[in-house]
Amino acid sequence: MDSLPNRFQAALEKFDAANAQDPNQETDTAGRHWPKELLYSHRMSACLARVAPEAPETLQLAARGQHLCRWAIPRHDFPMDRAGYHQWRNTLKKYHAEVAGRLLTEVGYDEATITRVQALVQKQQLAHDTEVQLLEDVVCLVFLEYYFLDFARQHPEEKVIDIVQKTWRKMTPQGHALALELALPAEAQALVAKALA
Repeated sequence: MDSLPNRFQAALEKFDAANAQDPNQETDTAGRHWPKELLYSHRMSACLARVAPEAPETLQLAARGQHLCRWAIPRHDFPMDRAGYHQWRNTLKKYHAEVAGRLLTEVGYDEATITRVQALVQKQQLAHDTEVQLLEDVVCLVFLEYYFLDFARQHPEEKVIDIVQKTWRKMTPQGHALALELALPAEAQALVAKALA
């Protein structure tokens, strides 16, 4: 899709402007403060560029739009059990896809491209679509690199090990290799090693 490179840039700017409204703040490794989902989306884009520099435009858009306006649907609006968690996640996927579709329409993308980005964001056909699977690898790598240790410190070790094992099952062999190359803190490396033992 090299016809309108400016449209792609305009879409990224729309996504960023939407995520910049996140009231939740996070500090990056350099000590700069960001709206939480804006930082997450930039980490997603950077990871995808690192692992798949030739990724198609639709996949780049889906990576940047993974958590579009996520704060609008808080976890506590759903039952605090396993079923409630899945209901929340499924509601979020649809919401992210809807917001992405609206913003992509605003910058002039065609319906086929928008539908593809929405399918990627919703992880449709995960086991059968190589691009959806690549996006899932990127999601897992970003989690392990930036969010895993904080998560691990807030939960019992058995839960953390279970989450690592579930995350690992979602990844490809290439994703596994990339995950093992991450420069994780020793505490995180030890938990990953336990989970994979």
